[in-house]
Amino acid sequence: MALQLGDIAPDFTQESTEGTINFHEWAGDSWVILFSHPKDYTPVCTTELGEVSRLKPEFERRNAKAIGLSVDPLDDHHGWAGDIQETQGHALNFPLLADADRKVSDLYGMIHPKANDTLTVRSVFIIDPSKKVRLTITYPASTGRNFAEILRVLDSLQLTDNHKVATPVNWCDGDDCIIVPAVSNEEAKTLFPEGWDEKKSYLRMVKQPGKA
Repeated sequence: MALQLGDIAPDFTQESTEGTINFHEWAGDSWVILFSHPKDYTPVCTTELGEVSRLKPEFERRNAKAIGLSVDPLDDHHGWAGDIQETQGHALNFPLLADADRKVSDLYGMIHPKANDTLTVRSVFIIDPSKKVRLTITYPASTGRNFAEILRVLDSLQLTDNHKVATPVNWCDGDDCIIVPAVSNEEAKTLFPEGWDEKKSYLRMVKQPGKA
């Protein structure tokens, strides 16, 4: 059965470009972005790995770690890392799991049961510090992932975990938020003393908490 939001992310031990990874231990108290690839030396994935390497400071600023996965052996990963640095201008600076035995892919339901190859292994999982799965996205092989969107969702999850708000369509960090319906107007007066814009009783817009 595929992982559902709120499930505990399966633990595993697997080799990577940065040594043996004991996943829950490695994750520690961080958020984790786990994303997978069908095989090494694929063009779209090469650009993605370069971009995640470039974005490492943005993940660190959010207490998040990235970890990749490809179903090829570790030796191939090391060769691919050279191509990533050469073509993308950023060296691989996070672990890339070697999942040749499909152990992690199977644990996370990355390979569709009707697939005859590994081309469906292009999934993203956001996992919170309590090891719960908070987001899953699966992309087609031809479409590069949008890591700006993944950072946006991470910002939203971290904000809404700490404040009684939700984020509206196309929200980005700093934009107005929505007071969740479970919060009464009386409670909202305490939580949001500067007030809010009540468009409907269930749609109350408020400045993002914690922003000047």
